Amino acid sequence: MLSTVPFLALMQSDAGDRGAGGLLAGCFGGLGCIVWLALVILIVAGLWKTFEKAGHPGWAAIVPIYNVYILTLIAGRDILWFILSLIPFVNIVAAVLISLDVARKFGKDTLFGLGLAFLGFIFYPILGFGDAQYNPNA
Repeated sequence: MLSTVPFLALMQSDAGDRGAGGLLAGCFGGLGCIVWLALVILIVAGLWKTFEKAGHPGWAAIVPIYNVYILTLIAGRDILWFILSLIPFVNIVAAVLISLDVARKFGKDTLFGLGLAFLGFIFYPILGFGDAQYNPNA
């Protein structure tokens, strides 16, 4: 009789876990999944066009760590800034400074650079599909 008590406890916890999984699938399924996918496509397309405007391959936008390296090159920063962008908490400062430099290289102001850093899903498509021209000497 004692050996069945842990088994019953396991069965009870298993039944509760199925409800949480359904809730999680419901949050990310259906319309939410379509909106998320559209947002990802918009960000990748904006980065792709931005990279091409700067003379780098557009496909680099879809490679996870390589795209940060390319952004560092576009910003005119050296390899140290790429390494700093891989360190937790330091990467926030590095990302803001790199974004400010990317905006400056495209002839945009500081506010646009902050938009790139914090609202990239809006500002990278504007940068990529807009009329901004890349100037490596800016």
